[in-house]
Amino acid sequence: MARVRIGDVAREAGVSLGTVSNALNHPEKVRPETRRVINETIERLGYLPNQSARMLAGGQSNVLGLVLPRLNHGSSLQIANGALTEARRHGYNLIMANANDDGALSERSARYLMGMQVDGILVQPVQSLEWEPAAMHAVPVIYLDVRSGSPGYYVSADNMGQGALIARHLVTHGATHIAVIGRTSSQQMKLRLTGIQDVLSAHPDIVLEVLDAGEWNVSGDGYSLGVSLMQRASHERPDVIIGLTDVLAAGAIAGALSAGAHVPDDLLVAGCDGNPLAWSGPVALTTCSPAGYEIGRKGIQLLLERIATQDALPHEAHERREEVVRPFLLPRASTGAAPTGGLTTVENRALSIPEFNMGAYL
Repeated sequence: MARVRIGDVAREAGVSLGTVSNALNHPEKVRPETRRVINETIERLGYLPNQSARMLAGGQSNVLGLVLPRLNHGSSLQIANGALTEARRHGYNLIMANANDDGALSERSARYLMGMQVDGILVQPVQSLEWEPAAMHAVPVIYLDVRSGSPGYYVSADNMGQGALIARHLVTHGATHIAVIGRTSSQQMKLRLTGIQDVLSAHPDIVLEVLDAGEWNVSGDGYSLGVSLMQRASHERPDVIIGLTDVLAAGAIAGALSAGAHVPDDLLVAGCDGNPLAWSGPVALTTCSPAGYEIGRKGIQLLLERIATQDALPHEAHERREEVVRPFLLPRASTGAAPTGGLTTVENRALSIPEFNMGAYL
């Protein structure tokens, strides 16, 4: 079957090639009734615009790329949602790639998108301690949810601030022995721990126990740690557990409950990273507000700024710019906060859903 061309659409609709082109690229220049006839003709004939030819003619594809490390974490889903919403607001389409937690695949995906002649790319790197940005790129690139002192463009969550915010909250709740769980195997985890340690350095009367154990995305690790901590002798047992991720914290709640402890009556538990996908446990989890949507939105804004100025700023390869999304506390039932809607802590504990709409954060 021969491919339908723009000339076929123009002939069938009884208009000029230029009118069809305007209907596709500048619809505000075409009368509504003419646009309707052209769109009906396009649908009937199955015409697909040649985006490569459009890019060669106009210099831009109006397509952006987004490389995500995974699709099983609330942060990445929020980033995708925020980026897509902002890209569409500016008239851009967004192509997404999933690296499946493979750093090499993340780099290949970014190069593949560059080869597709996208105008720019957002990259949320796979978590690690050693990550550094690539030296040069064929198109503007913005890195998301990561920090570096190297030249480049970054939009990140304030992970140190997240840890500090949670620590201050628990200090005001009378913590005497805080156990922090989670392997500091990534930049984000290490910064959250640093924020916690900075706050507690001013409170030498509070015991801080750091357990470098538990994979960030394995709730079973949090469960095992919650069980083992609650099975200690009473004088060795912490009265607070902080998970460096919400997945670990949610697992710790389940483990503590199975060991016979009551949350928050016997034990306070909090997460740090604002991951709504970890909020469906038996006790609503205190954590930080999700930052991903704003990271994705700001990432698109910075990327479009770079696209608009890249020819005028030949020195930008040596420039460093960073935008940081500040955290907000979400105090909830796991640290004794009264849930919304008039429910008591006991009533909320009986529910297996959070007390507000998770979908708003994704």
